[in-house]
Amino acid sequence: MRIITLFSFALATTTSLAFPSSKPTPRDTNSTIGPEKGYLVIVGGNLQSESIYSRIIALAGGPSASIIVVPTAGGEPTYGQNFSTALTFRELGATNVNVLHTYDPAVADTDAFVAPLITADAVFFGGGRQWRLVDAYAGTKTEVAFNEVLERGGVISGSSAGASIIGSFLARGDTSGNDILVGDHTVGFGYLKNSAIDQHVLVRNRHFDMFQILEVQPELLGIAIDEDTAVVVSGNDAEVIGSTYALIYDGGFWSRDGSGGKYDLPEKKFYFLKEGDRYDLAARRKIISSRAQF
Repeated sequence: MRIITLFSFALATTTSLAFPSSKPTPRDTNSTIGPEKGYLVIVGGNLQSESIYSRIIALAGGPSASIIVVPTAGGEPTYGQNFSTALTFRELGATNVNVLHTYDPAVADTDAFVAPLITADAVFFGGGRQWRLVDAYAGTKTEVAFNEVLERGGVISGSSAGASIIGSFLARGDTSGNDILVGDHTVGFGYLKNSAIDQHVLVRNRHFDMFQILEVQPELLGIAIDEDTAVVVSGNDAEVIGSTYALIYDGGFWSRDGSGGKYDLPEKKFYFLKEGDRYDLAARRKIISSRAQF
């Protein structure tokens, strides 16, 4: 159940212009840097909105783009070409969708396994446990090929566990359970540098969990995304799309009505961004629109 007081706070808006966040705090010393080429579409889990799937397809180059779905985080014994996410992409018009999966890093280090990625326009990591992606692909030719998709101007996307793997710090990467924020796997694939990414944040009441990571690595930018919501990254520009909110943990504060954000615990600040809101990852500031926001 969502915490009503926080959710109501997120919805509070006025007809006045938005105001910039407060001055950078010491946590802002290391910029968060998006990919030089390509796009990230980072989904907070339970992806339902056709608009998010369609954005991935469009950024990849359209219906004929090569989309590789990687379900490995899910932990099932086998996965076929009719994996549910692949079916959804096809139902929405994508005509070149393939499922790629192994748990064996030796297999992931072979040219034969990597072959479908050589011409891929997009990779989508499914949900489950993010450490499985690390164990299967980290340090292999497959991980190199994932990076090359971005270098060609393609798309890296993921939902739930597939979102967290995109960060440089791997949130909830412990093999014993997903309630441990700083676990036995702490290194993600790092497509978004100097960041930690959490998911299912409002639905599972995870609002304050990110601070467990930031206490250990305060230089990181924390991003926590709710279900059926995505952060789309191009360079250092991040845009929120989808049905609910993304939470930002940058040591500062921003609100639609320009309020000062007075907290009893000022070190525990975070704020909400909704569909259409944009964020500068390098400056670690909300991008202020010239239009009134409602």
